[in-house]
Amino acid sequence: MMAAAYSSAQTEALKASIAAACSRAQEEALASAQRASHASQGIDDRPQLRPQLLTAIEALQRGLVERDTEVRLLLLAALAQEHILFIGPPGTAKSELGRRLAQLYRGAFFERLLTRFSVPEELFGPLSMKALEHDEYKRKTTGYLPSASVAFVDEIFKANSAILNSLLTIINERLFDNGSVREKVPLRCLVGASNELPESEELDALYDRFLLRRQVAQVSPAGLMELLSSPRSQVPQATALASPGSQTHTAAPLLVDDSWAGLRGEAMALVEVPSRVLQLLADLRKHMQEEREPPTYISDRRLVKAVVLLQVAAWTCGRRRVLEFDALLLRNVLCYRPEDEGHVTNWLLQHIAAEDGLRQPRFLLKSLFGRACAVAVSAKPDADLAQEVEALRSVLLRKLAGVLTLMQDDVTGISTHLWFGHADARRFVTALKPRLKAAATDTQRLLAEVIGLQHAIEAGLDSAHLADLLPGVWADFIRNADMSDVRPLGTRSIEVVRSKYSMQP
Repeated sequence: MMAAAYSSAQTEALKASIAAACSRAQEEALASAQRASHASQGIDDRPQLRPQLLTAIEALQRGLVERDTEVRLLLLAALAQEHILFIGPPGTAKSELGRRLAQLYRGAFFERLLTRFSVPEELFGPLSMKALEHDEYKRKTTGYLPSASVAFVDEIFKANSAILNSLLTIINERLFDNGSVREKVPLRCLVGASNELPESEELDALYDRFLLRRQVAQVSPAGLMELLSSPRSQVPQATALASPGSQTHTAAPLLVDDSWAGLRGEAMALVEVPSRVLQLLADLRKHMQEEREPPTYISDRRLVKAVVLLQVAAWTCGRRRVLEFDALLLRNVLCYRPEDEGHVTNWLLQHIAAEDGLRQPRFLLKSLFGRACAVAVSAKPDADLAQEVEALRSVLLRKLAGVLTLMQDDVTGISTHLWFGHADARRFVTALKPRLKAAATDTQRLLAEVIGLQHAIEAGLDSAHLADLLPGVWADFIRNADMSDVRPLGTRSIEVVRSKYSMQP
C-alpha cells in the first residue's frame, strides 16, 4: 500500500478518531476492572461472621490505647490457628493483650511467666503418683498447657532446654508426649511475650514457630495523655499497668469452638491465591534473603503458613480471592528483627503499585513503529504488523484494567479491611494512591500511542505524518536507535530497513 498524503483536515479527523478509540478503550478497561473487582469479592458465604468479628475486635480493644493493630493481629492469629509473639519493652500492656483473647473464647486458658529456672512441671503438669506406682511416667496435664485451647506465656525465651523440646512439639504439631503416649493438644493459639529477641541459636526454632510477630511500642505522647487522664474504669490498660494481676476486662465469650474452628479449613479449600500474589511472596523472600543486609532467612514452612494466613484474612473479609493488598499483613510475618517491619512494608507498597513491566511493551511499540515507517517508505506490506499491534493493544488493555482494579479494591478494601488498624489503613491508602495513579497514567499513555499507531497503519500514513501523529514515539525511536536509523527513512535502502526490523521480503 502506498503511504497516503494527508491534508491537515484529514489529519485532525484522524486524531479525533484516535481520541474516540482511546476513550472507548478506557471505558472498556474500567468496565473490566469493575467486573474483576466485583468477582474478587465473590459471595460472602458467612455473612454473620464479619459483624461477629467486629464485635470481638471492639471488645478486645475496649479500654486499650493505641493497640488497634495488635488486637486485630491477635484475633487473626487465633482464627488461623497460628501463634503470635509480642516483643517490646516492659510496661507496654503485652500481658494484657495476651490475656484478653481467653475472655473471648470459651475454652481452657493457661498462663505462665517463665524464668531461667522454670521446670517442666510448671508448663506441662506434675508427675502422676498413681502412674508411677504402676511404673508409668505420666503427667497430670489438666489445667496445664497440654489441655489448653488458648495460652499466654510471658518471657517465653527464658525457656530452658528441659522445656524447649516438648514446647516446640506442642506449638508446631499440637502433640504432647505424655510418657509412652502421644496425646493431641487442643491448642488453638499461643500468645508469647518477651522484652527481647532470642539470644541463643537453640531458641531460633522457638522464635520461628510464631508466625505473627509484632513490636509493641510505648504509647505516643498524644496517646499518653489519654492513658494518664482518663478514669481507670474507662482505660483498663492503665489499671493493668498500675495494678498488675487485677481483673481489668470481663466479657461474655463471643467466639466458641463451632463458630471458628472450621474457618481455616474453609479458607484453604475455597479461597484462591492468584499467581501475582504468590510471585510477590517469592520475590519478597528473595529480597530479604539475598538483597537485604543483614539477610533474613525465611523458611519454606513460614512461607506456606503465610499463604494460609492470607487465605484466612480474605475469607473472614468475605472474599474468595486473596488480593494484592492482603500481602501487607506479611510485614508481621516475614520479618525477623523489629526494624524489618518498616522495610517490608515499604517494599510491599512499592511492588503492589508497580507498573508491572511497561518496559517491554514500550520496546515492542518502538519496534512496531519502525516497521510501520519502513512499510510507508517501501510500499510493501508487512503481513503481521497489524496483528501484532492489535496484540499489543490487548495486552495494554488488560494491564490498564488490572491497575484500575487495584485502584478500586485498594481504596475500599484497605479502608474496610478487618485486619488493618485504622491508622495503618489510612497510611497504606495514602501511599498507594499516587503510585497506582501514576501507573494508570503511564499505561493509558502507552495504550493511546498503540491505538494511534493502529489507526495510522490502517490509514496508510507516510513516515512524516507518523512522526507528527506520534511525536513521543518518534522522539523515543530516534533517541534510542542507531545513527543509521535516524536518517530520513526515505533515503536508505529498503534492505537495511527490512533487516533492521526483521521484515519478510
